[in-house]
Amino acid sequence: MIRRHAISFQHAFEGVWHAIITQPNFRIHLLAATAAIVCGLKFSISTTEWLILTLVITGVIVVELINTSIEAVVDLLTQQHNHYAKIAKDVAASSVLVAAIGAAITGLIIFLPKLI
Repeated sequence: MIRRHAISFQHAFEGVWHAIITQPNFRIHLLAATAAIVCGLKFSISTTEWLILTLVITGVIVVELINTSIEAVVDLLTQQHNHYAKIAKDVAASSVLVAAIGAAITGLIIFLPKLI
């Protein structure tokens, strides 16, 4: 039982590593998350602000991973131009965009008053 869980974790970490290696936008999100964490440490943000920041960062990372998996599945199904494949990829990418915009707004709400 423990071995099965260990293998599951190994596969999960391989998925994260794949995203790091192959997805430039994923690396950008990790860089932005690191910058937000450094700012949080520098400005000694509150526990509530840390919770919000953690949720927002996690949300963006999760949506980016889901987007990557959707793109991989669509590419597996067809390499030809397909209207529905385009919709699937575009909508998945837009979910990352929406999450990233929300994260940026959250970052401004948390950090802008501390900068001013």
